[in-house]
Amino acid sequence: MCVWGANIAVIFYFKYYDFFLENVNILFNRSFELKNIVLPLGISFFTFQQVSYLVDSYKGETKDYAFDEYMLFVSYFPQLIAGPIVLHGEVIPQFRSRKRRKFIPQNFSKGMYIFALGLFKKIILADTLGTAVTYGFGTIDTPGSLEALIVSVSYTFQLYFDFSGYCDMAIGIGSMFNIELPQNYNSPYKATSITEFWDRWHMSLTRFLKSYIYIPLGGNRKGKLRTYLNIMIVYLASGIWHGANWTFVLWGRLQGLFSCLNRVFKNTWKKWGKLRNGRCLLCLLIYFGSYSERIIFRQQYSL
Repeated sequence: MCVWGANIAVIFYFKYYDFFLENVNILFNRSFELKNIVLPLGISFFTFQQVSYLVDSYKGETKDYAFDEYMLFVSYFPQLIAGPIVLHGEVIPQFRSRKRRKFIPQNFSKGMYIFALGLFKKIILADTLGTAVTYGFGTIDTPGSLEALIVSVSYTFQLYFDFSGYCDMAIGIGSMFNIELPQNYNSPYKATSITEFWDRWHMSLTRFLKSYIYIPLGGNRKGKLRTYLNIMIVYLASGIWHGANWTFVLWGRLQGLFSCLNRVFKNTWKKWGKLRNGRCLLCLLIYFGSYSERIIFRQQYSL
């Protein structure tokens, strides 16, 4: 547990220390000097992987691994920066396989295809939409309903193609090295409920939060109120993990609230989910969450 706490302390220092001091200065009218700490690349991802490894090690599930295998698991570069978040049982057995230590043309060609697809998502789609989003948030002081809808939809799809593109490139590079990484996005905008959406969006993060936070807290086994509390804690953790800013906390609160409401009105939502207007309502909730987070961010930092 001490080592687990050390990992959390390290990410707190690098990612949240200045955020913490900034809020202390505001609340107590202090003037602590911010350190402007440079954030190590991929710290959010490799910290979660180390935490998962330590928890599983405590359970006795990592006894057969050597130290160099652990180091390779944590530092495997294709998915280190933007995911997917992998588990030791998924990749270490592949690292050990001698069959994978040779050039396999089929895997290399498949990897090139997936990498090219991810690069297209990032450069052509995400960056193009990003230009429109930057213009919309940077030049429109009081956007009308149409402008707000266009910008929010563009921002939502920019995020999807950006993250999905990076993950596709990681999976593609992994395939070139004969290493299979888990799928991280599965057409999330085809979802018909907020719960299904998060089962399709950043799937490896959802899996981690469920396995290492939600279930240890009791999941849905301790009554409805405890279940809703656990859901809110999970989405709060997700928001904080995404960034050191109150907008991410707000985003986590909104997503947690939507998920709780989805569970409360589960039967009603199922009926709506079978209809087109149910999917449209889900998309509006997602757009609202994304747009609200970006608007508050812009107002706070005058972007």
